[in-house]
Amino acid sequence: MSKKYHFIAIGGAVMHNLALALLAKGYEVSGSDDEIYEPSKSRLRNAGILPKEKGWFPEKIHSELDGIILGMHARIDNPELIRAKELNIPVYSFPEFIYNQSQNKQRVVISGSHGKTTITSMILHVLQTLDMEFDYLVGAQIEGFDLMVKLSEAPVIIIEGDEYLTSPLDRRPKFFHYHHHILLMSGIAWDHFNVFPTFENYKTQFEELIKITPKGGTFIYCENDPEVNDLAKNISLKQVDLIPYTNHEYFVENSKTLLKTNFGDIPIEIFGNHNLQNLQGALEICRKLGVEDQDFYKAIQNFKGAAKRQEILAQANDRIFFRDFAHAPSKLKATVNAVKNQFPDRRLIAVQELHTYSSLNKDFVHNYAHTFDEADIAIIYLNPKAVSLKKLELMTDSTLREGFKREDLKIFTDSSQLKSFLEEQDFKDTNLLLMSSGNYDDMDLTILKSKLNKNHF
Repeated sequence: MSKKYHFIAIGGAVMHNLALALLAKGYEVSGSDDEIYEPSKSRLRNAGILPKEKGWFPEKIHSELDGIILGMHARIDNPELIRAKELNIPVYSFPEFIYNQSQNKQRVVISGSHGKTTITSMILHVLQTLDMEFDYLVGAQIEGFDLMVKLSEAPVIIIEGDEYLTSPLDRRPKFFHYHHHILLMSGIAWDHFNVFPTFENYKTQFEELIKITPKGGTFIYCENDPEVNDLAKNISLKQVDLIPYTNHEYFVENSKTLLKTNFGDIPIEIFGNHNLQNLQGALEICRKLGVEDQDFYKAIQNFKGAAKRQEILAQANDRIFFRDFAHAPSKLKATVNAVKNQFPDRRLIAVQELHTYSSLNKDFVHNYAHTFDEADIAIIYLNPKAVSLKKLELMTDSTLREGFKREDLKIFTDSSQLKSFLEEQDFKDTNLLLMSSGNYDDMDLTILKSKLNKNHF
């Protein structure tokens, strides 16, 4: 008999992917949500498991279910959750469920405040290119993979280990639940201000994660990051393989990045110091999984990056339009610096949408100091509606300029005005970089794309 699982809050990015993965495994899947957006909606509909109507329906919860998978978006007083508890049906957060399904596998967890998705994506790309068997959980849609989750009989699982809270019932970071054998930590830079009110509190989560590395396990860590390096040097780990890494050796020629290797200089599609650091981390993991260096280099040459990570929306001979997920201070600085260093002779117009609770908070904004220094024109966009929804006060222009340490910072609170300003720019010898974990209130990029697709003569 096939197993039956019900998803409370099935519409989330990872939640709907997990639902589709279980369906592919032959399980019976149902779910509910009070709001489902694209692309989740179409994907669930095409699979035949889109809830018929929005809302929560306790009658969907019955004793024949093997388990409930609870999304972070659901509240603790959710009527379906209450009914499941009454019937004593096992309730799993998705990290607990991933562990439940992978107890007999080698578990590799990629953690850190930045670079997680990219490092995980690089590893998946290499393993897939080499036809190796593996399962995975990654935080973004990546090229060549239909789903963000795969669960099969594979002997290993690669997991992007997020530090955000597990579920409404479990206020601990997700990454504690995976019980890793191999742990990579890319860097620690304060994020999720609403959940971890102090940096020390935030850093402690990573410290505890390192401490649960088992005997015979492996801890791979970025030596360039002072916080990670500090933890690695001060935590006593017995019988654990410690592997430090820095950025892979490379050089830039005609705005193209090449890796220096024992097999010659190898051109790659991605660029920026942070990405060469990510690449070295991915190489260390692949080595532990038995991949030969030469095979890694061959496979990584055509890795184009995860969705919304230095994604090219338009380009011509003297200009490129990039979109990037960067939103936390460390990500913003790394991305701006990478684009400027790769194209030093081009003007850089960089736009950051303040979208997360941390970024919209006046007590956090000082963490963005000097993140925009390399941009020739630095622009901030924030939506007053998003600020009020998060029950925060709208920061003044002077607070933002002081926070970013940039007097010439341009600030927009209306996306149509921002759109007009950008469309009026001359993009001769200019790159445009849009950064956000949001979408600029669905700003139409059609005209901008056409301007940046035109060659200048």
